[in-house]
Amino acid sequence: MKHGLILLLALSVCGAQDLRIGRAAVTITPPLGAPIGSSYGLTPAQGVHSDIHAKALVIESAGVRAALVACDLISIRREIVRETRKRIADTTGLSPDQVILSATHCHAGPQMHPLFYNLLPEPHRGLAERYVEALPDRIAESVRQAVADLRPARAWQASIEEHDLSFNRRFLLKDGTVRMNPGRRNPNVVRPVGPIDPQVSVVYFDTPEGNPLAAYVNFALHVAIAGGAQVSSDYPGYLSKALANVLGERLVTVFTNGMSGNINHIDVHAPEQLSGHAEAARIGTTLAADVLKALRHKKPVAGSQLRYGRVPVVLQTPSYPPAEVEQARETMKKAGLPEGRKPAFNDIVTAWRILDVADLNAYPLPTEVQVVALGKDLAWVGLPGDAFVELGLAVKLASPFAHTIVSEQSASGAISYVPNLKAFPEGSYEVISARFLPGGGETLVDSAVKLLKELK
Repeated sequence: MKHGLILLLALSVCGAQDLRIGRAAVTITPPLGAPIGSSYGLTPAQGVHSDIHAKALVIESAGVRAALVACDLISIRREIVRETRKRIADTTGLSPDQVILSATHCHAGPQMHPLFYNLLPEPHRGLAERYVEALPDRIAESVRQAVADLRPARAWQASIEEHDLSFNRRFLLKDGTVRMNPGRRNPNVVRPVGPIDPQVSVVYFDTPEGNPLAAYVNFALHVAIAGGAQVSSDYPGYLSKALANVLGERLVTVFTNGMSGNINHIDVHAPEQLSGHAEAARIGTTLAADVLKALRHKKPVAGSQLRYGRVPVVLQTPSYPPAEVEQARETMKKAGLPEGRKPAFNDIVTAWRILDVADLNAYPLPTEVQVVALGKDLAWVGLPGDAFVELGLAVKLASPFAHTIVSEQSASGAISYVPNLKAFPEGSYEVISARFLPGGGETLVDSAVKLLKELK
């Protein structure tokens, strides 16, 4: 961090420098037959509704570079993050500190956890193994291509609020319990127990002549709408296509998910709602319209000083006795059985949590947060896991930067759900999934805010 602060001081003396950006999109669609779906998905892909990509945005100012990478994946496991960082460093010279890797949390992408794909027979298991093995090279290739694409650019920032697409999915019921997605028009629902984050954040890049280059878009909403047995980029894919139709086919849209661990698209008070690709298209198109509205009022990013930072964070975890770990292994062996014979869903969730912590010897759980800052007012924050919206709002509120963008499933990668402290006594699915003890989410927030202040 001392090096980062020295860099910041040197740039402030030099003043604003010419900005260059490069962008690239590399296809990372899994082969047919490879398992796809949510975190627990075991459905062999039967087709491709839309390709999925690793999209990279490389920013350069005064000889300093940083990269923002978004992948249409459910998450990026730590082993994949580690290997991808090595390949990026080898091919571009960018260190792990200079690159924020993110997953959009796309539920219609590949299953990448061996605990699940090893439950499948051949050829599905082998397809998944080979896909995961090749993935770091594909993601690194997106960064390499973006570096090769570097060109003079202007940077703009904008934001707009969207209140009609996202809903807090945790509800207080009349019996005092809290339940995720309690069912449409459930008479026992009292109210949601948390907020949403309505901010659609946009950073737009064009050439000095005004030709569109890239749009970085961030919004907090679970990318879990398309479903089915076809690979799909879900609503971020529709967003990208709609913006390209308006701003030009050469535009690269990089979408990252805000803090959406407790946020999805389901309006439980509506009598009916679109689903599948129709709903994904509606949401992606609406977000594209929001972005275009916001760009009418865009403002230039003040200054072009570029700096970055990455700090380790240690989260305390529960310990599990050997008998409990062995029981979890037995449960997971049955997770691939047909419905009616497999364990209850919450039992699988619990078993995965126990094995994820125990098998990694993660006592405590090592993770990290990252920040890339551009100019005086703009900062990108990468937090790991599927984090609750309250945590993202807390980072934005405490940030010294006027325009702070927070993306989940970033930095060191997958650590499952990241509830806030308030949620733990409330329980329900996200809390059952959490790998760490209460207060871990706030520890991540505190670390991010400290790093933001140091870079400011």
